[in-house]
Amino acid sequence: MFTRAAFLAGARSSLPGFPGLLVFGMAFGAAAAQKGLSFAEALGLSTFVYAGAAQMVGLEVWQEVWTLGNILTLMTVTAIINARFLLLGATIHPWIRYEPLPRAAANLFLLTDASWIFSMRYRNEGGRDVGFLFGCGAALWVPWVAASVAGFFAGAFIPEPKRFGLDLVMPILFSVMLVPMWKGVLPALPWLAAGLVSLLVHTFVPGYTFIIAGALAGVATGMVMK
Repeated sequence: MFTRAAFLAGARSSLPGFPGLLVFGMAFGAAAAQKGLSFAEALGLSTFVYAGAAQMVGLEVWQEVWTLGNILTLMTVTAIINARFLLLGATIHPWIRYEPLPRAAANLFLLTDASWIFSMRYRNEGGRDVGFLFGCGAALWVPWVAASVAGFFAGAFIPEPKRFGLDLVMPILFSVMLVPMWKGVLPALPWLAAGLVSLLVHTFVPGYTFIIAGALAGVATGMVMK
């Protein structure tokens, strides 16, 4: 099922995510400009990669002159950061499995942490219309690209984006959005396991493996509980 009404409802449901998304998008655009990326490169990343965390981390290893080693490093970091989408994609598979391939592909392209949270709340409440998922993802994509463009041109006026705590905006936003999904202490144990393991790995292991470790810990805890 895919209806215009559900598409509009999904778009409206994403509105609470706009403030954090706009700030984070501008932070990326500013950081990209200061890193020396061209406007086309920064716009292309936000338009076609559409993965804020991976884009920000990718800037850390961005080089003016690329070698095979640099390219492999960037590919590895991006894969690690975005590996969580294997799990997010698996959760929406029963929802979009019968969709036409082009529409299913578009839904997967537009899938983000925020759109997944909003859409899973809708589905947990009994919603089944795939238009909601698409509307939510599309509504978040537009301001992300626009904010990246604005941030790129404002980059000269924000010398140190992290100095203003802009890197904390999205984690705080996601934490707030999880509150309505609270169903008690026991169902939240996978969240706790994921958070603790991520923190421990991040403390003692350099790099970005803490993301994968936390995700696997949460999944494993949920499987044991089931």
